Amino acid sequence: MDSPDGQRSMTHSEVSALQQELKVPDLEAGLTSQEAAKRLAENGPNALESYTTPKWVIFIRQFNSLIIYILIGAAVLTTVMGHMTDTIIIGLVIIINAIIGYSQENNASNALERIKQMLSHEATVYRDGDRVDVDAADLVVGDVVFLEAGDNVPADLRLFDIDNLSMQEAALTGESNSVEKTVDPLPANTPLAERTNMAFASTAVATGSGMGLVVATGKNTELGKISQAVADVRKGKTPMMTELDNLAKGISYAILAAAVILFALGMWSGHYSVGTLALAVVTMVVGSMPEGLPATTSVVLAMGMQQLVKKENTIVKTLPAVETLGSVDVIATDKTGTLTKNEMTITNIITPHHEYTVSGTGYAPTGEFSLRGKPVAAKDRADLRDLLIAGFEANDTTLAEIDGKYEINGEPTDGSFLTAYHKGFEDEPDYEELDMLPFDSDYRYMAKLMQLPNGQHRLFVKGSPDKVLPMAEAADPSFDIEHYLELTRTYSKQGMRVIAVAAEDLPDSVDEITEGLCEHGVTFLGLAVIIDPPREEVIASIRQMRMAGVKVRMITGDHPDTALAIAKKLGLADSPTVVTGTELAEMNDKDRTQAMISTDVFARTTPADKLAIVTALQEAGNVTAMVGDGVNDAPALKKADIGVAMGESGTDVAKDAADMILTDDKFTTMEKAIAQGRRIYDNIKKSILFLLPTSFAEGLIIAITILTQDNMPLNASQMLWINMVSAITIQFAFIWEPAEPGIMARPPRSNTASMMNWHDVFQMAYVSIMISGVGLLAHDWLLDGGYVNAAVASTMMVNIIILGKIFYLFNIRTHALALSKQFFSNPMAFAVIAAMMVLQLSFTYIPFMQDVFRTAGMSWLEWGVAVGAGVITLAVTECDKMIRLAYRKWAHRTHTAEVSG
Repeated sequence: MDSPDGQRSMTHSEVSALQQELKVPDLEAGLTSQEAAKRLAENGPNALESYTTPKWVIFIRQFNSLIIYILIGAAVLTTVMGHMTDTIIIGLVIIINAIIGYSQENNASNALERIKQMLSHEATVYRDGDRVDVDAADLVVGDVVFLEAGDNVPADLRLFDIDNLSMQEAALTGESNSVEKTVDPLPANTPLAERTNMAFASTAVATGSGMGLVVATGKNTELGKISQAVADVRKGKTPMMTELDNLAKGISYAILAAAVILFALGMWSGHYSVGTLALAVVTMVVGSMPEGLPATTSVVLAMGMQQLVKKENTIVKTLPAVETLGSVDVIATDKTGTLTKNEMTITNIITPHHEYTVSGTGYAPTGEFSLRGKPVAAKDRADLRDLLIAGFEANDTTLAEIDGKYEINGEPTDGSFLTAYHKGFEDEPDYEELDMLPFDSDYRYMAKLMQLPNGQHRLFVKGSPDKVLPMAEAADPSFDIEHYLELTRTYSKQGMRVIAVAAEDLPDSVDEITEGLCEHGVTFLGLAVIIDPPREEVIASIRQMRMAGVKVRMITGDHPDTALAIAKKLGLADSPTVVTGTELAEMNDKDRTQAMISTDVFARTTPADKLAIVTALQEAGNVTAMVGDGVNDAPALKKADIGVAMGESGTDVAKDAADMILTDDKFTTMEKAIAQGRRIYDNIKKSILFLLPTSFAEGLIIAITILTQDNMPLNASQMLWINMVSAITIQFAFIWEPAEPGIMARPPRSNTASMMNWHDVFQMAYVSIMISGVGLLAHDWLLDGGYVNAAVASTMMVNIIILGKIFYLFNIRTHALALSKQFFSNPMAFAVIAAMMVLQLSFTYIPFMQDVFRTAGMSWLEWGVAVGAGVITLAVTECDKMIRLAYRKWAHRTHTAEVSG
């Protein structure tokens, strides 16, 4: 039932039905303490549970890797055989890998704990006939809760009595404006953002007061459902990490199989004792095993992460997420605050005389007014001046500059009028307030009575056109109300909000706003067209991402017309399509899945809808990023291949559920981050193509030695030096390798595409054979010719492999020829090579290193042989590259000729 002062309550029959359903005998008395305690014992507290994985468990599971198992086995075997130096070095490798894995996993925050903290701590309820404050955790279904401005809602409530009640639900629903509450029944399938007779846990009371019955607590609230959805989400490994795992397993199995065969052949030949043969096979396994692979990948990712923080205002919380950026082909993003400013802005002002355009977006009062394309001063245009003053006065919001940023305290729509006024005037009107009628959802306008400096009393009115325009018609029967209603409909279809503004001079005797005062007639001043403006830089960014093959999908709680209009302004697609959450729910499974994959704009969505859309995109084979800032985005952020939250406007829950945080809140940063992710992926692939051939070369050296029944040229500690220490040091060069030209002109790589193509495998094979073959030939030539002893020969072989790596680095660094302008594109490569050579000289000449690794000093002859082997590696691989580049040019010319022909 409605009353003149804006207070409304449900009908008696509706209240009775709700009471009967929830078993609440008396709304004024509330539940008894005994009944509340009984329900609390039966249903549990109004709280959310969260579970944090113990840190020791996180550390222990870093050892759950086939490569680590093999290394542990090798360490045990070397211990049994008494080779403690090898055991210590292998153990250090295992521990270093575990520490790196633990540190990156431990950085992930707990979104569930943040959601838990969002629940209100206290609630005002009616118990035993008294209004009391209780611990929110003790609330039960059926409690009668009282709300007033500033309160956080402690549970989900069905409202039954309200007085000008509005709620701020942006974090839960994505709606930027406060939601005016009602008590009227609604259909069962009403979207979450339109359930105006409900107050939801964790939302805040913006204005007014009200009473409601608790209908859900704890995990059964809408917030609880989000919490459960976050807990239920199990994010799979990134495409690259899955591929690396499979690559490591495949290599490990192949090496183990080769080791078994070689051991059997060695025993059959009878040339080696069991101990010698076992040590040789362990040496081969350790040398061939890519134990440096996870560490190397982590180093490249970690440095890429730091560069994103320094250069792109991006915090990446997990290492694999850095690479995932480069694979993204769909970005699902929230609208409010992400693609738009979440700062309502007046763009057009239509008076009975003229239509003005207003430049500038957001709450900062910078911009100007134009008439027919020419700037005008507001003070010189009476119709514009009167409307701006009226909009400024019929207002109860404040605008202030805080730390260089303009912010409002109140309603965004009201804030847009304050900003527009200050675009035309510096000083505020010298008016005195006499009375105010606050905005109410029943009559949908607000009014303020002011006294002007000359003593004149003037009423200012601002509100919905369908309420204000009839007031203007009451004052002037010739007023063309249909014209302005049609204008309102036209702008509304474009996703804009239209507010009507009016004023009326009143006798000095009128000093308060009474019932019906406005309805007696007011003078129409004009319409203000308002929009939450798209971020200007986002339009260019979306255009660039579309060129890069990355689709952008908008998911929002807004009205479909508003969402579609914004999508068109952003250029989201050539002809963007829209579907609502309700429409999705009414489809069959097949149509729903297809709509989720192909639709550009999703409106009136729930958190469950967002999660389902991201899941459908992933199941269709897309690498999906989710961008959001609200609690309602948390499940989808956690589920996405990479969740991206806003650093300034994002809620703590969103930031904790995400893998990446944009500290500057700019969607455009996504474009830069994707380019950085592609660069990092390229460099990881280069580092793997660089690492594996030399690891295989070491294994081949031992395998060939066993097959030829020769003496072992390398020991296990020397193998680990090459693999772990030198490999990671040299591969630092890839951290600073710049992006290849045209990196954002190519489509995203498919998540089903293999990291290694047939040529990569072929090149790794011939490079490993070439390095091992040249090394063995040089080793045997020097040793058999009596030029050196065994220690010098093995030291030379280590340096042949290292210099082979260094020369091979220049081939693998870039797709262009090594001796081209790309040669000096990465100065750090030369610094890293210098550092590596310092380590190699230490390895070769320092007595302590000679004792640990069983090395000896080399003469100019041995160094000449090592350098010559490296030159051979570079020359052969560069010839291979020239052949491939020539073939690509020929294929491109042939394709162009066929198309033009």
